[in-house]
Amino acid sequence: MRGFRHWKWHLDEMYVRVNGEMVYLWRAVDCEGEVLESYVTKTRDKAAALRFMKKALKRHGSPAAITTDGLRSYRAAMTELGNTEKQEIGRYANNRAENSHLPFRRRERAMLRFRQMRSLQKFASVHASLHNHFAQERHLVDRTTFKERRSAALAEWQMLAA
Repeated sequence: MRGFRHWKWHLDEMYVRVNGEMVYLWRAVDCEGEVLESYVTKTRDKAAALRFMKKALKRHGSPAAITTDGLRSYRAAMTELGNTEKQEIGRYANNRAENSHLPFRRRERAMLRFRQMRSLQKFASVHASLHNHFAQERHLVDRTTFKERRSAALAEWQMLAA
């Protein structure tokens, strides 16, 4: 993934309740909808955004553009990292990241919420990797190709789980 520097990232944060208190799940999504990074914090400030961005940049390299919402913490963290020219902010520009929250929320409801921040962090990272593995871009291929790819992903997963 380090070779694909032309990719655009979408960064967003969402709140999650853990034992009745709000914590924030920061997520980085690439231009194809795959979740790159997930990070849980108690705060939604510059320090949290900076830690999250450093972690994502260290693991995945530097993208060509980073799309965020209007949260000022992103601007402050980007200024400190020296990436202000890469930041893009728009009204509907960050829909890719907002839509990536939906499968997570669906699974969260089925699990009846979380009890600890550590279990939330572990679930978020595992859910992202599983979702990336099984998410097929159904609208881009015909039905037979989609079914072949889905069965190949399932076979690979069963081999790994065995």
